[in-house]
Amino acid sequence: MIKPGSEVPSLDLPLTIGAQYDLAKQNPDHFTAVVFYRGKHCPICKGYLKQWSEKLDDFTRLGINVVAVSMDDKDRAMVVDEEWETGDVPLAYGMSEDTAREWGLYISEKRPDSDEPDIFSEPGLFLVRPDGTLYFANVQNAPFTRPPLDELLQGLDFVIDKDYPTRGTLN
Repeated sequence: MIKPGSEVPSLDLPLTIGAQYDLAKQNPDHFTAVVFYRGKHCPICKGYLKQWSEKLDDFTRLGINVVAVSMDDKDRAMVVDEEWETGDVPLAYGMSEDTAREWGLYISEKRPDSDEPDIFSEPGLFLVRPDGTLYFANVQNAPFTRPPLDELLQGLDFVIDKDYPTRGTLN
């Protein structure tokens, strides 16, 4: 588990638009939201990424960059890009199991007779400061009950307005 206030692991992955995503090169006003999702096989992820798409302008107005990341290979990621309603949310793919573990994500294996890849990460949401340190982390071992985006936006508006400090740093 990454300790809040400490530096996050590197994240340098291809994007479905043919570019490369490097978290270290992000320069948001306040945070980068790294949304780890399970992959093409997950209908709950599909709905959650659609919500991110619908709220992307609200996050951008608050000075927050967004990226969605999975362990999917390129072919599976391109299906997400083409068939899901992800709008302008950047979709990074090809994350390794080692990288997922560095971020503290739970790892699952394919269920028999499913469309799941052999291994994949479970969901996580991280807010990273421009200096590369962790501000907020939410890690799940199951696909349901994701952080509600309206509540997250309200909280972030407060955090930014009041310069609210990183919490959980004594762990």
